[in-house]
This record gives sequence, structure tokens and C-alpha cells, in this order.
Amino acid sequence: MLGKGSVNHNSRQFKATNIDAERTQLNISYCNTPIKDVYHVLFDEALQKYNAKQKRADRCIADYYEKIRTGKQEKLFYEVIFQVGNKVNMAVESEDGQLAAKVLDEFMSSFQERNPYLKVFSAHLHMDEATPHLHVDFVPFTSDSKRGLDTRVSLKQALTNQGFEGGTRGDTEWSQWVKSEKEQLSQVMERHGIEWEQLGTHDEHLSVMDYKKVQRSKEVATLEKTIEKIQHQQIDVQAVEQIEVKNVPLSSKVMLEKEDYTNLVSAAQKYVVQVKKERKLEKLLQAAEKTIAGMKAEITKLTGTISNLTKQLDQHRSVRGQLSIGDLKKENTELKQRNGFYKSIIEQHGLGHLLGIKKDQRQTRDAR
Repeated sequence: MLGKGSVNHNSRQFKATNIDAERTQLNISYCNTPIKDVYHVLFDEALQKYNAKQKRADRCIADYYEKIRTGKQEKLFYEVIFQVGNKVNMAVESEDGQLAAKVLDEFMSSFQERNPYLKVFSAHLHMDEATPHLHVDFVPFTSDSKRGLDTRVSLKQALTNQGFEGGTRGDTEWSQWVKSEKEQLSQVMERHGIEWEQLGTHDEHLSVMDYKKVQRSKEVATLEKTIEKIQHQQIDVQAVEQIEVKNVPLSSKVMLEKEDYTNLVSAAQKYVVQVKKERKLEKLLQAAEKTIAGMKAEITKLTGTISNLTKQLDQHRSVRGQLSIGDLKKENTELKQRNGFYKSIIEQHGLGHLLGIKKDQRQTRDAR
């Protein structure tokens, strides 16, 4: 769920009527940093650079926090709420409720690493309401922006930086990110033996491997776009080498043609952009290589596990088959021994002829 956000409620600065105060001590607080401090850390440097470029005082921004708070384009922060099950099947005091809390705690442990452009400043796992649930408050931001501050608040750009690019009206960056986080949560659930029953959605539940394929496709698409941008911004080295420098008489300065000067400035600007893009590309490549290596290791591990399970199953079937045959042989031997024992007793007492009499009498009755 996407909530309006109430940091004071989440941190229990005030308590609603649906809270069990005796269980509040069981809540987990992952972080609770004042949001203004987060804005200073994220945007102060970019704000100083922006203001330094302004030639008119009225275009300077005194307080970026207040600008966003009073503006209409972006929200100060966003809050998402994650919950496994409901008060019927995952009640907070039940054993399943405790399992749900473990799932949410494990899910939260990798949230910030998974979402580097969503700065989490307040996160709390609540155990004092009907069902365990997780509140996560974050400030979405983007860097290398071409307008306004180079680092600024932007949910759309933050999610784009993380590989989510909107398509149709119903397939926005936000909806794609939500699906991704649900899949991450479902993977943790599966590790704890909980199956994801999708209610109120027509989206198919991607398998873990399918999901990773989608993520890798997004990473590749991002890399390809980055490479394409860099190629378009390549410096025209030949044009720069052909620039002629003329000495200024009676001076240590040099003189350039206006066109040459423009080309040189353009080349310098492109060089700076190119260096930044190459660094970013290198980081993306390293992250992709790390992910691919992890997937290979996981596949190797799974292959080994499947092989071991197959061997165990074959052994089980073999032993079960041997036990069944052995039991039948043992039972047959015991029956033969009993039959021989009874026969010997009858013969010892000279009663063998009685068996023949009874047999003849049965045959006569059957004939009638």
C-alpha cells in the first residue's frame, strides 16, 4: 500500500486506539532520522552549486526543503506499507504471525541496497497491531539532472535510475517498481514456506528465475542506452587537433578563431560529460557482472541440490523395493514352516486318513 505517511505515528510518538501498548516494545525500529537532516545531506551541496550559478537573487533557493514542501510538483517523501497475510491467517500473536514478522524483517534488511535512489529515513516493523506490517518512508532523488539542482527530488527519475521505465498509462515506473518489490517479498516468503496467493490482481506470478531474467533485461537496456548516449557525445578529436593557435603580439596570451573557440569549449564540455558517463557505465557493468556471477553460483548450487535429491530418491526407491521383496520371502518361508509343522503333527498321530475323508466328503457335497 502507498500511504500518506505519518512518521510520528510510525515511531509511536503518538498512539492510535488500535494499538496494544503492551506489545509496543516488540516493534522494530530500523531508522528514524529527521527528514530535514536527510534533505541537508542529500541536497545542500547541489543547492550551493545551483545558487552560485544564478545571476539574479530572486532565482536563488533559500531552503530546498521548504521549496518542495510548499510546491506542487513533488512530495517531500513517500511511504509504502508491506504486510503478509491478514489478521485471520497471520494474526500478530499467532505462530504464523511471528513467521510473517520474520519475513518482513528479512525483506527490510536488503531494501536500501536494492533501492539506492530511495533514501530511507524512517522504517518500522509494527507488532502492536492486529497483523505484523512494515512502514518504509523514503525520499526519492536523482543525480546528474539537467534542470534545477543537479541532485533533486524526483520519484519518476529515481525509479528510472533503478531500471524502471514507464510504458503505457497502466504500466508506469511506480507500478513496475511495486511489482518488483512484491516479487522480492514473495521470494522471502517462499524461503519460509509461504506461498503467494495473489488476490485482486491479474498479473501472473513470475518465477524467481523469470523475474531475474526481467531484471537483467532492464539492466542490459539501461547499459545500451548509456553506451548510445556516450557515442553521441564522443569528442571530435580531429576537429580539436586542427585548431590553430595564434600568438597575441606583445603578450603571453594566445588567440583563437571564434569557431575554433566554440569547438574547443564544446569538446571540453563533452569530455566532462563523457568521463561521468563512463564512470557510471563502469559501475553498472560491475554490478551486472556481480549479479551474473551470483546467478551462476546459484544455478550451480541448485544443480548440485537437484542431483543429490535425485540420488536420495533412487536409493529410497531401491531400499523400499528390496524391503518389500524381503518381507514377502520371509512371510512365505514362515508359512511353509508352519504348514510342515502341522503336517508332521498329524502324521505322528496317525490322522492322515482323516484328511482324505474330509476331502472326499467336501467333494461329495460340492457335487450335490
